[in-house]
Parts: sequence; structure tokens; C-alpha cells
Amino acid sequence: MTPFGKRPEDEVDLAAEAALDALDDAGLTMRDAQVLAAGNLMRAAEGIGQRLQKQIGQTGIPVFNVANACATGATALRVAMMSIRSGESDVALAVGTEKLSGVGLLGGPAAPAASNTWTRSGRFGAVAPLEGLVGTDTMPGVFAQVGMEYAHAHEGATFELFARISEKNHAHSTLNPKAAYQRRFTLEQIMNDVMIAYPNTRPMCSANTDGAAAAVLVSDAKLRTLDPTQQRRAVKISASVLTSDPWQEACQVLPDVNTLTRQAADAAYAQAGIGPEDLDLVELHDCFATAELVHYENLRLCDPGGAVDLFESGATWRDGRLPVNVSGGLESKGHPISATGIANIYEIATHLREEAGPRQIEGARVGLAHVIGLGSSCGVHILEKRAA
Repeated sequence: MTPFGKRPEDEVDLAAEAALDALDDAGLTMRDAQVLAAGNLMRAAEGIGQRLQKQIGQTGIPVFNVANACATGATALRVAMMSIRSGESDVALAVGTEKLSGVGLLGGPAAPAASNTWTRSGRFGAVAPLEGLVGTDTMPGVFAQVGMEYAHAHEGATFELFARISEKNHAHSTLNPKAAYQRRFTLEQIMNDVMIAYPNTRPMCSANTDGAAAAVLVSDAKLRTLDPTQQRRAVKISASVLTSDPWQEACQVLPDVNTLTRQAADAAYAQAGIGPEDLDLVELHDCFATAELVHYENLRLCDPGGAVDLFESGATWRDGRLPVNVSGGLESKGHPISATGIANIYEIATHLREEAGPRQIEGARVGLAHVIGLGSSCGVHILEKRAA
């Protein structure tokens, strides 16, 4: 994983930095890779995988260019893993990269121009554009609604509680040298900052940054041929799940970030043969502080209706029973869209390898990485420390 932040390099150079680091970390080279899955969203039409090959080695292998909203990186990793599971390859490289600094609010079409007349056009030509008139599809607006919907149904989900979640994640970031922002905020600073979409102020929103992350995946057979040190450091992917929206009427109005996450989590636990009680740490998609709270329930980290109590117990702090977003999360680590899914996996793997330095979760053996992209897609991966 590259350091996240405002970087002078373009997305190809960032991808090359992460990919070459990942290959070196695995004791392999581009000549060993048999498939490349490369994720990039903002310039998806330009074929990031082929452009990356020109930087790190053109070996004629199949390239899959992936774009799947904020789940792009996790999807690229899943594509690489499926190639290995199918028997087509023994070594696969997955990369996610993005240049996102300064792009402003994400999502949502432009508000309709003020006019006394309206002309039908486009796919939904019989429907007048409603963006900015009836609700919004911009990301801050969507997740503000998600948070307020939860707060309406659950006592204790207050503006201050959402701000305290952000306070936790910014505190965690001070121990992560690759986080875009490594600064602790007081609760008062968070609550009194610029309001983006109530109840999320600016520090409670994910940071649009530049960055890349990469992972090398190998089959069991290939792993046995590697150096003993690499075998010891290898991390097992016990579950890899990708879901999309099931149909429901309400989803036509407000994206449902809950149902597809719950389905992904349930499938991942079943695939790995474990339960949420077995997790030692979680990196979840806190694109906004409101999102983290609802995903406590969606990932089954607590009973239905128990998200507020889980946070209030202190369990999700780094020194708690079930640390969440020890990296600092998207709110302070940063959110270069296509890199995020693999970056969350990088964080879990780093702890399972006992290489996380001062933020290390002692004794970590099982971790869950979660990412969600509206449109909608949800990726959940469960990683386990390899048995000695």
C-alpha cells in the first residue's frame, strides 16, 4: 500500500509503486504473475491494467480491468482469487489505484437548470430529474439519510455519538504512517467543524485522496514452493464474497447499504466456518461516521439494535474487545476509491503478520475487511493467520 494523501504521481505510477512493493514482499516478480486484475474508476475507459504493465512488465498475461464503484479494489482481488480457484493460474496480482484529491462531492447528477419548460431526454425520459429537488444522490446526502433513518429508530444514535465514532478513527490514525491524516481531533472540533450533510461534519466524512494498494495471491501448491519466510508470512483468504442489491421497492428511492452488506457478511461467515465472535479486528467501510454505526449491525458485530451499546462499551477502540478501523478508517486513512478495498485487506494482513508496529493488535488471528460501493456492491473478505 502506498501512503495515501495528495500525491504528485499519476494513477499508473501509484499502481506501479504498490504492485512492485507487493511482488517484492512476496519474493516474486512480474514474470511469476499469470493474471493481473487492475481496478480504477475515475479513468476506467483507459485500461489501467495495460498501462500498468508498461511500467512493471509486459508479459502477455490476461488483464482484467475492473470498475465497481467503491468496491473496485475488493472486486479486483476477488477476480484474481477466482482465477486461482479455477485452476487457470497459481499466481495472481490484484491492484487498485485512484487519483481523487480535490474532486469534491461524489455521486449524484447535476441539479436541473432553472427553467419553465422541460423536455424529455435520456434513459428515464418520462421522469423529470429530481436531484436537489427531492432528496439527493450525492454520497454525503445518501449517508446522512442512512444515519438519520437509523437514529429515528434507535435511541442513543445522536449527533454526538456519530462524532465520537469519528473521534475514535482519527485517534487511531495517529499510529498509521500511511494514513493521509495523522491528527487527533477533539470531540468539540469534530462537532463544530463545517457541516457537510447532517449529522456528518467534515472530519466525519471520508477523505478524497490519491493512493494505490496491491496484493499477490498464490495457490496452496505455489505457496509450498516459496521460501519458508514467505510461507510463514502468508495470510489465508478464508472467505471472499461479493454481493449486489436484491430488489426491493424502497431501494428505488434510497440505496439500501444494509441488506447487501448483511447478505455478504452472512455468506462470508458461512464460507469461512466462523462467526463474528471469532474476529480479532475489522476494517469496515466508514465512508461517513454514520456508515460505521450501521455496519456494526450489518456485519453482525452486535445484535440487531445493539450498535449504540457496542460503541458505548468501548469495544471498537484499538484497545477494546473488537477493534474497528485501527488504520484510521476512510475518514483519516483516506479513500482513493479503487484502492480502498485492497487497502482494508492490507491492514488486516499486516496485523495477522504481526507487522503493524505501534498499532498492532496483539494476538490477532482472524480479521474481516468490508467495502461497499453504491450502485450497489459489497465485498467482504475474511482473512486468517496461517497455522505454523
